[in-house]
Amino acid sequence: MTKTPLPRIGLTLGDVAGIGPEVTARAICDAQVRATCQPIVIGHPRILNEALELIRPHVASVPPVQEIHSLKEIDTNDSPIYCFNPAGDEVLAAPRNQFNAAAGKASYDYLLAAIRGAQAGTIDGITTAPLAKASLHLAGINYPGHTEILAKECGVDEFAMMLYLPPGEQVRGINGLAVSHVTLHTSIKSVPDLLSVDSIYGKIGLTYRFMQAQGVVDPRIAVCALNPHGGEEGLFGNEESELIAPAIERAREEFGTSVTGPFPTDTMMKRAIRDGEFDGVVAMYHDQGHIAIKLVAFDTAVNVTLGLPIVRTSPSHGTAYDIAWQGTARADGMITAIQVAANLAKIN
Repeated sequence: MTKTPLPRIGLTLGDVAGIGPEVTARAICDAQVRATCQPIVIGHPRILNEALELIRPHVASVPPVQEIHSLKEIDTNDSPIYCFNPAGDEVLAAPRNQFNAAAGKASYDYLLAAIRGAQAGTIDGITTAPLAKASLHLAGINYPGHTEILAKECGVDEFAMMLYLPPGEQVRGINGLAVSHVTLHTSIKSVPDLLSVDSIYGKIGLTYRFMQAQGVVDPRIAVCALNPHGGEEGLFGNEESELIAPAIERAREEFGTSVTGPFPTDTMMKRAIRDGEFDGVVAMYHDQGHIAIKLVAFDTAVNVTLGLPIVRTSPSHGTAYDIAWQGTARADGMITAIQVAANLAKIN
């Protein structure tokens, strides 16, 4: 009987000055990860091996690493951890634990190579270790983060960052919880001007369809208000009545009455996380969605980019320069992100 190949998931090292190499190294040493997918590391093999040596005393075993010069060299019947370096050796001189252009440029090159591999079908999905936006900018790469680069390179206009908690002890709902964002890497003062009925409606649709892909027949989607107390009948703002409510009504025409809101965010997040009333939440801005999720699942929440033609996940944490290269970084988020990517790759 022929064994079905595991999904090939490309793991970018991210910003090598941070914890990206360490959490990637810990992840490829995890037996559950290797049982779920075939991990392929995209980054410099010398940096990967350095991270593996750093964590060797703390893991049961370290798999062999084999450098390849193209993602086309991947053999799905082989057992080593493949490592593909698309960025040259300049990154080896990058300082650790601080923003720098060399690390920023390499993290960008790793991501582009992963995107190209997923588009070509040589890998089945991507899990990205964290990069530093300031290092990208020092390298002259003016994107606010992974999500926007992925959208640009994939040629999509309708996309969203979503934080996903798979079913488990951190969230009461049996289907887990998906929290997507209408706006993302922008200032608070610019958020109201960036909201529109179309943009809110689009994010509701992306969230609803994602949860359907997870096997939820009729996902319960709650939509956040923008203003305190849901705007208090216009006393604190009119975005709820002029933008958010019309978007919800439009979504209900397409998806049904399981789309509800707008709700004041403070109580709605309690209802979603602790009471399990909702399968998905649509937040209006970055911190509105992030704070609640990171409070209950900082180490295990998974960032999923919605709207792409390829699979992409990442842990929800950042580069953590303060603890990088000390052998203490936890890889729970990276491991969960890889497992989610593998499951999404099977669905796709």
